[in-house]
Amino acid sequence: MPRVNRTAVLSLLLISSCVFLLFQLNYYRKYVSKSGLHVLNPAGHVTSNQVQWQTLKKFLALAQHFKLPLFLADVAALTLLSHDAVRQRDRMTREPHCSFFCTGRPITSFALQANLWKYDPAFLLAAQQKGFELLELRGEDPRLASLDTLSGEELPLHFLFRLHSYSIHVVLLYERSGNYLWHGALRLKVNVDRSFSPFRLLDYGRHAGAYDRPELILTVLDGLDVRVPRNISEFLRQHRHARFLECRYRDARSFLQLYPQDSSAAAVDFRRKAKSLLHSAARTLAALRVPFWISSGTCLGWFRQCSIISYSRDVDIGIFITDFRPDIVTAFRDAGFSLKHKFGKVEDSLELSFVDDDVKLDIFFFYKDGGVVWNGGTQAKSGRKFKYIFPHFSLCWAELLEVKVRVPCETLDYVTANYGATWSVPVKSWDWKTSPSNVLENGVWPVAEWAELIQVH
Repeated sequence: MPRVNRTAVLSLLLISSCVFLLFQLNYYRKYVSKSGLHVLNPAGHVTSNQVQWQTLKKFLALAQHFKLPLFLADVAALTLLSHDAVRQRDRMTREPHCSFFCTGRPITSFALQANLWKYDPAFLLAAQQKGFELLELRGEDPRLASLDTLSGEELPLHFLFRLHSYSIHVVLLYERSGNYLWHGALRLKVNVDRSFSPFRLLDYGRHAGAYDRPELILTVLDGLDVRVPRNISEFLRQHRHARFLECRYRDARSFLQLYPQDSSAAAVDFRRKAKSLLHSAARTLAALRVPFWISSGTCLGWFRQCSIISYSRDVDIGIFITDFRPDIVTAFRDAGFSLKHKFGKVEDSLELSFVDDDVKLDIFFFYKDGGVVWNGGTQAKSGRKFKYIFPHFSLCWAELLEVKVRVPCETLDYVTANYGATWSVPVKSWDWKTSPSNVLENGVWPVAEWAELIQVH
């Protein structure tokens, strides 16, 4: 039997080890050194989920280095987080490497509270040096606009980062005077590359939005440190109803050039009291979780002149009857309001009126009836009933007297229904029974029920 040459065997093993080492080094350069560690699927291929995870890891590391106060605002990812723990555990078993971020969408959304971050070009430059392509979208700063000054100054509204055909959207949230966060609409200018990102899939930017300031917590998702809203369900609910309408400052200024604002002491005093009343009413209804919108003359004032109509001498709000709560009267009384009158009943034409510091707050309850919406009115001395018809509308956020309030999104239709085509012309002599364009006679309350349905205090 031939003798085994130990030197030859050792040489062969050394050559084999070197070849294997060279293969590992080549694999490392190809799959690791450029983008970080990839986890392969059983077939040995890098999946789109893994590319997405690597992109997010690189971006979040940059954000952490530059101390960006980002939080996860992606609707699909947050929806997964809001599911119960069992469903989360099942999903993690199926896809252990990327359970929440990898939603099958080519984009992930984050929000940045702009007041907590000073605009830093160094971060944007570092992102580009890491291979990210950047699209920065700007728009006018509404906080600098007023009836006296129409600001042309712009501020960053949205950042879009792209790497490996995957996008990260950062929407900037700015503090507004009504103590809420606002983001602007995403508007593409003529020279912007429309193929840069799947803009139609963005969670934010179709319109401006308003949010309460969320409480954030730091957590670990798919092995990455990230902040998320503590109350995810509430944040998602706000997102569904976040659309914000800016006051029409240019039109308001044109209106006030024709009809100058009353600067008398009585008018100034009324606007001050109305602002206080609106703040108090908003706090009271928010505590009850009852949504409301500004209605009638108050809505007209916001839409027409970005302020309250001083000669109206009251504040008007609307509430859908489905949001009525029996403890509304008690809550307003506890807030310092006095009940002035209560007309109608929950089933028909309910109306409440309160007084605070000599200013009246009228609360009209609205009823949906087929394709229209209506609220009722009652004449106390005769028991006559009236109905005011409006086309169906949805609700948007707005700001009036430094209060975040809702308005009908279809504001022009709403105002025109109530005040006719000449709504832009002030009318100081107004009869609530005959002047509105949408008023109809609606019968008479039975005399036997007046004690219950017509209460004047």
